[in-house]
Amino acid sequence: MLLPRLAAIFLLAAAPALAIDMEPAFEDPAMQARYDALTRELRCTVCQNQTIADSNASLARDLRREVRRLMAEGKSDQEVRDFLTARYTDFVLYKPPVKPQTYLLWAAPFLLLVGGLGAAGVVIARRARLARENPSLLDDDNEHRTERT
Repeated sequence: MLLPRLAAIFLLAAAPALAIDMEPAFEDPAMQARYDALTRELRCTVCQNQTIADSNASLARDLRREVRRLMAEGKSDQEVRDFLTARYTDFVLYKPPVKPQTYLLWAAPFLLLVGGLGAAGVVIARRARLARENPSLLDDDNEHRTERT
């Protein structure tokens, strides 16, 4: 009974150590909302699958500090994005712009879907053609399946 309580106390005491940004970056709620939105749009280039808002990596901390500095200087969201993409390319953006360098990136999901559907269609067509040409193959296949079960 004492052990679960001690574990709970330990976890609650350690929770602040796991926090990424304990203090708000700005006193002004509008600036804080902009900051939160921007840090959720920017990728941590070390972690790659986390935003700089979610990452504990030292680079993410540096990027958050840089975003705070730029915003405090009065830069717009687009100017902050432009500054970071000039240093880290479009890879730092979770939603990279559609331009010739990123066409494949944007088209890849569609191309993979079309390729997968095409491959499935070819397999289904071949099996249907084989079934029409030699129906006994299907009977033999079904017999082997029932023998295994």
